Order: sequence, then structure tokens, then C-alpha cells
Amino acid sequence: MQMSKKEYNEYVAGLAPKSPCLKNLAWAFCMGGIICTIGQLLLAGFDALGLEKDLAATAASASLIFLSALLTALSVYDDIAKHAGAGTLVPITGFANAVVSPAMEFRTEGFVTGMAAKMFVIAGPVIVYGTVASVLYGIVYYLATQL
Repeated sequence: MQMSKKEYNEYVAGLAPKSPCLKNLAWAFCMGGIICTIGQLLLAGFDALGLEKDLAATAASASLIFLSALLTALSVYDDIAKHAGAGTLVPITGFANAVVSPAMEFRTEGFVTGMAAKMFVIAGPVIVYGTVASVLYGIVYYLATQL
């Protein structure tokens, strides 16, 4: 049976299950909001303990990273992500999950060749391109302010 690309794409589109877009969007929005609310509660809590604003923000960020890494190690974060989707990709928690997930997956291969070597498989490119983008931004900013 010969099919053109267009016919094949129409055939595949007809067989593919329809995505509940609005439901997924609502879950992502709610879960992202819950994560941000937890972060805000942590910030308020550290602030109430008497920490300076900058130190309270650092403590709240570190707490979110720790909780995300812990929940990933316990396989809870992935279960949450199955339902919440992109809502779990709030930058700080999503990045911690991206670092811990490969490390946990390859832990049976040992600390060096498994966990340490694979830890930045997903997060590594983010670090590289983020660093390159910040350097380029810095150069553009420097040139713009010198003119």
C-alpha cells in the first residue's frame, strides 16, 4: 500500500488519542501555583524566624531544591508530574528534578560512573546554554551602556 506523506499524517492523526488540553492546562497551572505558594510560605516562614530578606529567599530556594530532590529520590515527584505535567517544571524544582532523576536512574552503575557521570545529562545543556546566553547578554549590555 503506497501512501503519500500527507495521507500518512492524516492516517496517524486519526489513530492518535486526543489530548485533553484544557484539563492538562488546568492541572499544570494549579500545580505550578501550589509549588510557588509553598515557596512563598517558606519565604514567609524564614522571614518570620528573623532572617534578613536575602537570606530568607536563599533558605526558601534551598528548601524547595531539597524537597524536590528528596521527592524525586523517593519517586514521588515523578508521580506528581504524571498528573501535573509542565506545572512541575517551575524552574527551581524542575531543575532539581532534572539533576536528580538521571542520578537515581544510573545509581546501580556506581557513584562515579553512574550517578556522578549521568547527573547532568539533562541539566548539563541547560547550564551550558544558560551560561553562554548570560555571557552574550553581558556583552550586549556592556556595549549598550558604553555607547
